[in-house]
Amino acid sequence: MAMQEKHMVCDVLSTTKASMSDYTTSIGECSNKSLRDVFTQLRSEAEQFQDQLAQIATQKGYYPTSQPATQQDKQQLKTQLSQG
Repeated sequence: MAMQEKHMVCDVLSTTKASMSDYTTSIGECSNKSLRDVFTQLRSEAEQFQDQLAQIATQKGYYPTSQPATQQDKQQLKTQLSQG
């Protein structure tokens, strides 16, 4: 039973991430401000849902987590992104 639940949770997380990516693409390509606002709201709701479900999945051991980034990691990433 737990394996089925784990599979379903991970599948929903994966699908939600794909939706967020699609919303982001749509926001960037949409010339209609009202429609762009709808996509932005949908993405925001999907991000909140994904975060909540990921927290539950992590608590149950269904979803791997990474170690928190150090200040040095953050600075290195910031430097790399600003050079691009």
